[in-house]
Parts: sequence; C-alpha cells; structure tokens
Amino acid sequence: MSEKIMTKQNRQLLTTLIGAAVSSIACGVAMAESTPQLLWGDTHLHTSFSPDAYFLGNRSVDPHGAYRYAKGLPIVNAATGARVQIDRPLDFLLIADHAEMMGVPYRLFRGDPELAGTETGQRFIKMVKEGRGADVFAEFLGNINAKRATPEFNSEKIRRSIWQETTALADQYNQPGKFTTLVGWEWTSTPGGKNLHRVVMSSSTGKKASQYIPFSALDNETPEGLWNWLGETSKKYKTDFISIPHNSNISGGLMFDVVDSDGRPITADYARSRMRWEPVVEATQIKGDSETHPLLSPSDEFADFESYRHLLSVKDDGKAPVTEADYIRSALLRGLGFDQALGVNPYKFALIGSSDAHTGQGAADEHNFAGKVSIYGKPESYDQRPSSSNATNVSGWDFSASGLAAVWAKENTRDEIFAAFKRKEVYATTGTRIALRVFAGWDFKQHDTKNRNLAAVGYRKGVPMGGDLSSAPKGKNPGLLIQAVRDAKGAKLDRLQVVKGYIDEAGQPQEKIYNVAVSSERELKDGKTTAVQDTVDTQTASYQNTIGADEFVVLWQDPDFKPKQRAFYYVRVLEIPTPRHTLLDAVAMNKAHPKTQASSIQERAYSSPIWYTP
Repeated sequence: MSEKIMTKQNRQLLTTLIGAAVSSIACGVAMAESTPQLLWGDTHLHTSFSPDAYFLGNRSVDPHGAYRYAKGLPIVNAATGARVQIDRPLDFLLIADHAEMMGVPYRLFRGDPELAGTETGQRFIKMVKEGRGADVFAEFLGNINAKRATPEFNSEKIRRSIWQETTALADQYNQPGKFTTLVGWEWTSTPGGKNLHRVVMSSSTGKKASQYIPFSALDNETPEGLWNWLGETSKKYKTDFISIPHNSNISGGLMFDVVDSDGRPITADYARSRMRWEPVVEATQIKGDSETHPLLSPSDEFADFESYRHLLSVKDDGKAPVTEADYIRSALLRGLGFDQALGVNPYKFALIGSSDAHTGQGAADEHNFAGKVSIYGKPESYDQRPSSSNATNVSGWDFSASGLAAVWAKENTRDEIFAAFKRKEVYATTGTRIALRVFAGWDFKQHDTKNRNLAAVGYRKGVPMGGDLSSAPKGKNPGLLIQAVRDAKGAKLDRLQVVKGYIDEAGQPQEKIYNVAVSSERELKDGKTTAVQDTVDTQTASYQNTIGADEFVVLWQDPDFKPKQRAFYYVRVLEIPTPRHTLLDAVAMNKAHPKTQASSIQERAYSSPIWYTP
C-alpha cells in the first residue's frame, strides 16, 4: 500500500496497530525486566562491635570479617582460631550491631585513648587484667539493661565515630548486582528481661547514614519512641527505614499486645504508625522459632518446632510465658480483628528469617553451625552454660541453626531489596534454600501449573506473597498458585501446607491447616497423610535423601471460603528429617546425644501471608 493511495481510515488503523504492537512489546520487556529474582541474605548479624558479642568471646571477627565470610571468603573463627568458610555465599547482608554502646568494648580493650583514659575505662581494664572479665561484662550489660548509660562511653563524639566507621565499611563492601550491604543496627529494648528488640534497616547509603547517629534503647525504650525518631529522621535526611521485630517468642506478652506501651488500647493511629515502620517480622532465628506454639495451635502437628523459652533475664526461673502476643500466627489473627474494629491492621506483616549470630558468621546451616556466641564455637562447649552471673541458664544446644531471609527482588541492589521488603515480597526459611513462590487470585486454572513461566502467570492473574485480595467475585473462591522447589544442596520435600487464619461468624479468630501436597510415596486422602519416614542415622549423623519430592507445583482453592470473612493465607513447606546440629556435634565427640533435644529436624520455609478483605 503506497502513501498516495492509503485512505485516512487505513492510516488510522495502521497507526493503531503499530501503537498496540509497540505497547505489547514494551509491556513484554517491562515484564521480563521486572520479574523478580530470588536473593538470599541475613539481615541480623552481629560482629565484635556488639558489646555482648565481644564479651562472649568474639574479639576478632569485626565487620571486615563478617562481610568477607558472607561473600564466601575464608576467615579465622574467633573461638577456635581455625580457618572457616561458608558453603554458599549470601547475596546480601545487614550487619546489625547493637546501637547501645556500639563498639565500646572493642575499642576500649584495644587501648583507644578516648575510652581507656576515662575513670571507668581504667577500672574495667584493671578488672580484666585481674581475671574479672565476667564482672565487667555483668556491670556493662547490667547498666545497658537498666538504662544507665555510662556518660564516659555514651558521648555523641564516641557514638558518631564508631557509627561512621560502620557505615564506611558498608559502602566499601557493597557491590551492586553481586553483593549488597544494607545499612542498619539493632535497637535493643529489654524491659524486665522481655524482648522487644528490632533490627532497623535503612534505605540509604552508608555515606548518607553517617549523618545521623543510630537510635538506641538508651534514648527511648518504647517502640513508639523508636517510630517517632524514624519519622523525624526520615524527613530530615530524606531517607527511609524499616523496623523488624524479632524473637517475639520471648517477649513475655509484649510484642503483639492489644495495648500500647502505656497500657492504653491500640488506636487506629497506633496501628497506622506500626504498619508504616514494621511491614516485616523475623519469624525464625538462633533463639528459636516464633511461628506458633502447641499451646496456641494444639491441632497443628508441626507447632512444636525449635521452641526457645528463655527470657533475657535471670529473674525468677527465666522461663518465657506463652501468650497470643508472643507468636506470629496468633498476631496475624489479632490483626484481622483490629482490621475489623479499626479499619486498619497493626499486624499485617511479612515474614523473614535471619541468624542473630554474634560470631560474625551466619548460622543457618546445621552442619556448619558456629553457635550464637563465640563461647559456644567449639563442639565440646555445646552442653556448657555461660559462666557470667548475668547470663540465663541456657546451653549451646538450646539454640537453633537458623535462619535466612529470602527476597524476590528485581535486582541485587539496596534500592530493590529495600523495595521488596516494603511490598512484603519476602519469606523466611530456617536455613534451607527452598525456592518458594505463592500467588493468589480469582482466575487461576489448573493448566496454569503446567506453564513454564509460572511467575508471569502469577503476576498477570494475581498478587504475590505480601499482597491483598478484596471483594470476591460472585461464585469464586480464591486460588493459590504455589511452586516450591527443594534446595539443590539440601533435603527433599516432605509436604506443602496452607495455613489459613480467619474471623468466624461469631467474630472469633480461627485457624486451619490444609495439607496441599505430599511426596509421592504417600497418599493425601481427605487432607490427611502419614508422617514422612525419618531416615536419620543417630550413629553416623547421616540421612537418606531417597524419599521426598523435588518440587511441588499446585493450584489450591479454599474449599471453606466465605466472601464476608476476613482471612489470611500463608504457605509452609517442610523438608524430610535431617540431622540437627547437636547430633552432628555428639557424633563428632563420640558422646551421647542430649535427651533434651531432638536428634533430627524438619527444616522449613514460611511464605509471607496474602490477605483477603471483604
């Protein structure tokens, strides 16, 4: 068709077709560019800059060592002096040293004149030389926990100096596209030995972060005080933050309470503030698993998993109570009730795992577990308790080799990882690298599970983990399109479950667990199946990876859906049993395994929830 004989209508039609084609190509390119990749990291690692890490044996693994270890380079273990190396490098790392007295012992006992020249510094150095290091630790940490900041150690000049060193190292080791360092710290509030700790993640570079000083529990020990500071600092420095609660399991009923820090009922303003700053919660780590507890979920056969019940206090028996305010599933249920009553949900959060190791080495692998603190770094110390009079009655075998943060990010950069946390497209594992995708929507079909590009289907027809569904189309139930792929270097998969929480007709929170897929050697009948075989050999600390599934790809539709009921859904994937780190240590030492701990463990992944709101 020549330009001379082309009609006006034909020209308009051709223009429309070209425009549609260009738009289609652009959309395809955008989808290809925006399809997230799976990244693995730890957002909660302590180095010798953390006072407790230093006093409990980590005198040498500073941020330099922690970054190098995470990148796959060998370092020297602080406890053993042996060369150690991670099996698989991480994609990203946040060093979360305590803001309270950050770097003070590390510098003091290296002769820093600003610290060693003070009256308290000279006294502490003398006590250490006299072999009274445990007394120094007790006094130092006791002052922090009692909010008695030692003025000589807590001046703005000292705090700014160590923070500037920390932020400069974060920028030094950051390699966009290859290895990302996130800037942050831990805010460590422990009222009465009850854990209200948060890791604070910054969106900014180290250079920008060096302009402010990390907010500590010595500045204010309430979460509201932290959130207020985050708001003010965010505006002043044009940056953003995420506050990540951890170890709700030992919060003594405080972490997910129904009242604020002053004991007043939660308001809509409180709920909005909490969700502004805390869209993510750490579900699993060294100090145990916080998903749920048998007393809260008696019908859940997998609820009793890596339970850790020790408060961060020596008062009374140091045992943590079990309340609905201490565990994630019950908090998510409480959130539905608040959403119904207030129109806003303070507990609408995503899930991640991270380590909380104080050794400078991530602690997610059972076979490469270096303990929470360096005094537990040797296998022979696994059944010992700290000698410090300030320590709780906890042994090395009480700790878990856990966990990892899995992130679906567009690229391995600070901006994209932070964005993934904000949109809640993240999930938790106990250390295994199970690849897990979850999408929810109204129009998924069974044949979608066969699509080679399942992610493209999921994003086109639904929302990913961390997302929302609302206003159910008439006659339709929500469908979850799920893909779980085993860790290529780990154990095969036992089963895939959907955990549903909802508010019933009487306004009461309820939970239900659906077995959605099990490994092929067993049947799934009426939602039930038999327990997977435990092949762990306690004499050799080995197992047989001959059972279980390599992958689950399923479309599950809620058979009990009611359009007027608020609900959430998350996916739990379990591996077959494998040896726990205590068994590996016991066999290595030719000793009997401790009866207080399980010899095998079923590693697992937890997706972030997807919420349905009528």
